[in-house]
Amino acid sequence: MNTKLRSIGRIFTLALLISCTVWQATAQVSYQSREEIPAKYKWNFSDIYENWEVWEADFKAISVDMEKIQGFKGKLGEGSDNLAEMLKIQEDLMKKAYKVYQFVSFQSTVDQKNMELMAKLQQVQLLFAQFGVATAWISPEMIQIPEATMKEWVASNPALKDHKFDLMDMYRLQKHVLSEEMEQLLSYYSQVTGTAGKVFTALSTADIEFQEVELSDGKKVKVTPGVYSQIVTNNLNQEDRKKAYEALYDVYYKNKNTYAAIYNGIVQANWAGARAKKYESCLDARLEGNNIPKDVYLNLIKTVKENTAPIRKYIELRKKVLGLEKYYGFDGSISLTDYSKNYPYEDAVEVVTESVLPLGKEYQAKLKKATESGWLDVYENPGKRSGAFSAGVYGVHPYMLLNYDETLDYVFTLAHELGHTMHTTLSNENQPFATHGYTIFVAEVASTFNERLLLDHMMENTTDPNERIALLTQAIEGIIGTFYAQTMFADYEYQVHSMVEQGKPVNAEILTNVWGGIANEYYGDATEKTKYSNYPWTRIPHFYNSPFYVYQYATCFASSAKLYKDVMEGDKKDRKAALERYLTLLKSGGNDFPMEQLKKAGVDLSKPETIMAVINQLDELVDQLAAELEKVKKS
Repeated sequence: MNTKLRSIGRIFTLALLISCTVWQATAQVSYQSREEIPAKYKWNFSDIYENWEVWEADFKAISVDMEKIQGFKGKLGEGSDNLAEMLKIQEDLMKKAYKVYQFVSFQSTVDQKNMELMAKLQQVQLLFAQFGVATAWISPEMIQIPEATMKEWVASNPALKDHKFDLMDMYRLQKHVLSEEMEQLLSYYSQVTGTAGKVFTALSTADIEFQEVELSDGKKVKVTPGVYSQIVTNNLNQEDRKKAYEALYDVYYKNKNTYAAIYNGIVQANWAGARAKKYESCLDARLEGNNIPKDVYLNLIKTVKENTAPIRKYIELRKKVLGLEKYYGFDGSISLTDYSKNYPYEDAVEVVTESVLPLGKEYQAKLKKATESGWLDVYENPGKRSGAFSAGVYGVHPYMLLNYDETLDYVFTLAHELGHTMHTTLSNENQPFATHGYTIFVAEVASTFNERLLLDHMMENTTDPNERIALLTQAIEGIIGTFYAQTMFADYEYQVHSMVEQGKPVNAEILTNVWGGIANEYYGDATEKTKYSNYPWTRIPHFYNSPFYVYQYATCFASSAKLYKDVMEGDKKDRKAALERYLTLLKSGGNDFPMEQLKKAGVDLSKPETIMAVINQLDELVDQLAAELEKVKKS
């Protein structure tokens, strides 16, 4: 199927797919309303459309383009000019679609209580769903054009040049393209198959009732995910952390059978879709589109699971430093040192901008422009969604959401999201629309690369031992959260989907046992078990909203670590060549398969040493942290 046809559905999830969502602590800079926030800290929506009248014109124009596309039905095989003209109209439609959708979506993101915006968003979604049904004929008709003929057309017709990669890749996936009638039938179910995920969201947000607990200081608090994050990060009383943990997880535990039924529905839908498209497994269905070898996924799981010793060493170090007789999962966020420095936003922007200088002055200047030009929505306001993300609008620029709270963690979030923003900017500047969109398989490379640049820059420019400990802890937690945890999640998804494919039952008890088995392989007896230890599967949104997605965080982290080493180490000539390869990767959008793009940049994920490099890095960081802690102890 043509990539651009797939991408109209992907527009709905851009903020999810190119993102780093985090639970929010209480912001140091607090505004009672959005109107109070200075304009320089808010998105400039007029870069997309000056007003709603212009938006409305493009919204209507999409329907006109849809009608024009219908006029080519039965004619695509008549000649290259017909195909080129249809693709041009489709491209114009897609450019409008990005703008039409994001103009509404972004405004709704910072004003989720605005029902008028929600209604407009539903309008757009309905239009896109109609588009999917109306164009179900395109892929089956295009695939009837012989591959040899298509090669001749691409070679002789300049208007098809930009589409060469997508058009030729279509034949690799030929066996998964169904008849027009079957493709149309599947399109009717596109909304239905997403229902289970929507039920999860409703159950976990709109209908959830969080519990109240009384802490040791007599204060009563309702333990929402955000409050839980604050308590386990800042409350030094282990019993308070335990109360918050039990209060939060008990809410999900009580609904475990409902969550199991929802997840079973999602996995069953994935298996039905995979079989309908003639894939051997759900994993094959997710990987083959981007030509990712199955062994990359399975070897990642195997290699990481066999090398969890650095995590256990880190936990033992934390347990010793914190002086805990028993160590639980909810003890994992408490700082190892008395360090609570605030980082004002302007200072964070300055340090992040300074840290990317190794990528060149041109890169640095582009990043600086991003922070000064209405691309970032910085502070929390009532009605604004939590977390952070970066999402592009082709022909305009990326838009980056923050809820900046002056913590060290958010300084790294700023660097992370600016990595996405720069990746999107460079891809859009250097690629035609047909190949501007990079895959999720490479999406987290630039973001984690920027985080490593920031870590090294801050470590080089601080003499405060407590800040050094905080920075090393940040880096360690980043590897555990982005590399180890996501691989663990990927293992869980693979095991459950495999069970469904084999016709085995799925219920709450089975899901809990699967999770418990994997967790035991990762952590062993390093952490204490509780009644709720094996129930995190109930509340991880990626399982319900984007199956077989999270492994890419781990592969991207491994790729980023390898690229960083190449760019920053070795002789000048080698480093310069490595930097050029890396920047070429960021500029390449989706002009090749992601595995090939990474190989050109210098990364081969099929080799175990690429994965082991991250594991060894974690081991070294834990040793470095232990040394820094010993220095503080002696001083």
